Amino acid sequence: MSLIGKYLTVDCVLLDSESASKKRVFERVGILFENTHGIGRAQVFDSLFAREKLGSTGLGQGVAIPHGRVKGLKEAIAAFVKMEHPISFDAPDGLPVSFIFILLVPERANDLHLQLLGELAQMFSEASFREKLQASGTPAAIHRLFTDWKV
Repeated sequence: MSLIGKYLTVDCVLLDSESASKKRVFERVGILFENTHGIGRAQVFDSLFAREKLGSTGLGQGVAIPHGRVKGLKEAIAAFVKMEHPISFDAPDGLPVSFIFILLVPERANDLHLQLLGELAQMFSEASFREKLQASGTPAAIHRLFTDWKV
């Protein structure tokens, strides 16, 4: 199992056909984390936007990895959003984003934070992984791609 697979649950994989902006995606993920992990939606939203103010988390090639630290969080939590209609994310290549992986970590989780971001960067750098994500149509299938991924 990948490291990411330990923190991403199938109920935190969203197929999004409604959101038309980064703000709306962050709001939806805030509600999702509130319902699945008991974290206040405003805290999630504020953490993600605070990080975006430092610079876009859009990687390019249709991928963004918004992440943040949350005071009081006991362990990392994650969500993946596959957009039906790509949205602007200020990515370095200027392309809109279809794949958004959200990662929240405890306030002091430096090593884990870097390991998770590193694994995500490796996953998304593989064209074949992105193609499989694009072809997957259910949260369970997408979740399986993340958990079964190997370096």
